[in-house]
Amino acid sequence: MPDKPSERSSEKAVGAYRTIGELAQETGIARHILRYWEGRFPQLRPLTRAGGRRYYSPEDAALVRRIHALLHHEGYTIRGVQALLAAEAKQRAKPAETLRAVRDALAAALAEDGE
Repeated sequence: MPDKPSERSSEKAVGAYRTIGELAQETGIARHILRYWEGRFPQLRPLTRAGGRRYYSPEDAALVRRIHALLHHEGYTIRGVQALLAAEAKQRAKPAETLRAVRDALAAALAEDGE
């Protein structure tokens, strides 16, 4: 049986949800910073249970690591990261338009071959 919390958290499966303490320990980011980021980045929404206990999904954990890298290694500001994430979300929100453009391009190519 592991004695240290760090040994226990390393036993979790890759796809398991993490508590704020486990995520803070894995990433080296303080809990209060993670809570602050929840208010600054709407994309970061951990599951909250009764009593306010937070559970971060693997996607949330990946986003936390990405935000940390952008802020501390790539020199972005909070507002810069917010703008980047918002632009990426807007880009992902338009798959129907992309599919329509591909469909139209294929239809045009088929029409040209038929002539």
